[in-house]
Amino acid sequence: MALFALLVAILVERLRLLPNSWQFDALLSKYNRSLISEQQPSFLIMTLAILLPAVLVYILSWLVSGVLWGAVSVALWVSIAVLCFSHNVQRTAFKRYIQAACRGDSQACFNYANELDSSLCLESVNEKELGEKVGQSVAWINYRYYGAIALYLIILGPVGTVLYCTVRFYSEQSRKHDSALPLVDNLLFVLDWIPSRVFSFGYVLSGHFRQAISAWLSHALNPQSSARDTITQVAVAAETLPESSSAPICLQSTIALLQLSKRNFILLITVLSLMTIFGVVS
Repeated sequence: MALFALLVAILVERLRLLPNSWQFDALLSKYNRSLISEQQPSFLIMTLAILLPAVLVYILSWLVSGVLWGAVSVALWVSIAVLCFSHNVQRTAFKRYIQAACRGDSQACFNYANELDSSLCLESVNEKELGEKVGQSVAWINYRYYGAIALYLIILGPVGTVLYCTVRFYSEQSRKHDSALPLVDNLLFVLDWIPSRVFSFGYVLSGHFRQAISAWLSHALNPQSSARDTITQVAVAAETLPESSSAPICLQSTIALLQLSKRNFILLITVLSLMTIFGVVS
């Protein structure tokens, strides 16, 4: 069921069939406005806001279990996967970045790079370094918006997927509004700890093993290493980045890390397929 839901979600996301207003973050924005009115919610309110969507999905999963020979449960899995996997905003920002780089518009490239990854610090980055920085962002976004969701769907089903996406949403809201929300960052660090290490190991297998394994071990065995550092540093070690070209914004490093991310995700789907065949996951 996890494999089928994931494949349908990937197809819908690639074809951009789901409108922006129906994607998970858009729905959660409406939910957040209706539940939280104050700028700094209390710990109790924040806990309720984080847990309520996952609890509702758990109850719904229990209610529809076995209905129509499990067809309703399959529909629920697929629906949650599609909602959580569709990210038109990030895809559009990356497309615009590539277009701006191709026409040599450096200022637009910096703007779209910030739009693509608001956590990316570009203050001390020059034009020659921007391509690699955006490539690292691509590796990070591939994990944060796709890899982590796939892993939670495989291991914990729709409930775990919704919980992760909810915490991620509030973390982004906290950064966007420059306000520290209680519980959010610590909980996201915990939720990212194991998946980031599992997913980054895929970079070791998908890229240059010898260089990547040492980077992976140094981050994976460090309990304080953040998910972003683990993902980006292992990705950079796993891929040989080409020399910068004479173009104002070099796309070669970005494309190289994008291709690595694609290979890693294909590896994840392949492993899931084998696990499904041998009955390890349902």
